[in-house]
Amino acid sequence: MSERHTMVTDPSASTSELLVTGGRVLRGTDVHSQPERLDVLVRDGVIVELAPDIEPPAGGCEVLDASGKLVVAGMINSHYHSHDTLAKGTLEEEPLEYWRLLALPPQFPPRSREEVKARTLIGAYENLRSGMTTVQDMVTLFPFEPDHLDAVVEAYEEIGLRAVVGLQYADRKGISTIPYWEEVFPPELHGGLSTAAEPDARIDQLAHLEEAFLSRAPHRLVTWALGPSAPERCTTALIERTVSLAEKYDLQIFSHIYESRAMALQARLEYPRYDGSLIRRLVDEGMAGPRVNLAHSVWLLQEEIELLAETSTNVVLNPLSNLKLKSGIPPIHAIEEAGISFGLGCDNSSCSDAQNMFQAMKLFASMASISRVDPGPNQADQAWRAATVGGAHALGRDDDLGRIAVGCRGDLVALDLSDPTFVPLNSPVRQLVFTESGRAVTDVVVDGRVVIKDRVLTTMDQRTLVEHVADVAEKYRADFAAVKARTDRLRPYLLEAHHRTWNTDVGLNRMFTGA
Repeated sequence: MSERHTMVTDPSASTSELLVTGGRVLRGTDVHSQPERLDVLVRDGVIVELAPDIEPPAGGCEVLDASGKLVVAGMINSHYHSHDTLAKGTLEEEPLEYWRLLALPPQFPPRSREEVKARTLIGAYENLRSGMTTVQDMVTLFPFEPDHLDAVVEAYEEIGLRAVVGLQYADRKGISTIPYWEEVFPPELHGGLSTAAEPDARIDQLAHLEEAFLSRAPHRLVTWALGPSAPERCTTALIERTVSLAEKYDLQIFSHIYESRAMALQARLEYPRYDGSLIRRLVDEGMAGPRVNLAHSVWLLQEEIELLAETSTNVVLNPLSNLKLKSGIPPIHAIEEAGISFGLGCDNSSCSDAQNMFQAMKLFASMASISRVDPGPNQADQAWRAATVGGAHALGRDDDLGRIAVGCRGDLVALDLSDPTFVPLNSPVRQLVFTESGRAVTDVVVDGRVVIKDRVLTTMDQRTLVEHVADVAEKYRADFAAVKARTDRLRPYLLEAHHRTWNTDVGLNRMFTGA
């Protein structure tokens, strides 16, 4: 059955049209969903028709032949940081608090504009190659340079990846927000300790964001969110300012919460007036509800899960980094049973190493299976929904992202059905989650524009990009070596604080230690 969408357009404006033909289109999200043989017509970035054998528009249009391919909605990376894409492959199982000193911008010398743009481009390319058409980039630019934010925007627009950019900011120094660091580290070392985002007295980042971007005409692919780093790193005044700005410009908010045991312990120690709960604090200060997304959410208490459900606050789970950084296994079943909407993220390249939603989905579903002794519900469909419609909900884009439907944006991914991943094709959703690795992705369409065709980037020269990033990475590697050498000297203090944290009760355990 044909679906059509009528659009009112300016007749003087040029029209772009793409017809995706011959594909098997997967529109359902459960494990029993089967693809349909449909063509997809995209006009000016919007899907306007779904039907078998659509006639090309009069005057012709671009045609993408998807014969022998599975066509799915573009996936959404709901928690990602472009600032450390050059660090993939540098680290293994560092606890979160160690890792912050090894990988995050406040520990590094100021970066060049050239590097900022190059790292954004290579991260965007990796996301596209694995079938992600939208990212929520919670980017840290420290020290903040307005031109560096311009470079991030330029990169996404040029390569053709949809991005919801949220500057990561804080107004409390990191050392005061990590249990025992002020006690354990000698005072002369305190000035060199930091966390994900540090206060930057030279510029008001939110004021710059509002003046330079929020109050001006939007870009084609880049939109905006707000990124308060984590509640414990933000004063009440900054939280309230964030909420006010989000309401004024109708923006989503992304923040970190309870990623590690230390973050849960900090809440117990610092917020007795909220019974040791950051969730209670956020509700009290107005930063809860459908526009709020809390990344990680590993160390949530059951009563906090219920509070998130009551307020319709969303979470974003990041299984790749949560395991590698020893953060633990999130309460997946409890989140699902509470009815909380959640997306999936691939997080930092330095701690997940792969911007690959197929890896994230499989690990998510596998973590759920070892979280309870008794057999539970299907998790493949939960994973696929989180990677598509759950991500769209996190971005406040339920109406036009994460689905293949008339009226949605033309964000599509084609996968080769002759790849062993899909032979035989028993359950496309299960095979996308448990079998596919990204190898079968052949074509990627963003906003009706073919940005990957036959596995080749179309928007810029692939080889030139790769060679340029390799050149830029030489300085990054040299700086990383210095950062690592400095951090290695701090390991006795880090380990002492780490042990104190693990020897202090926080009311639950999210680590699988066999105990």
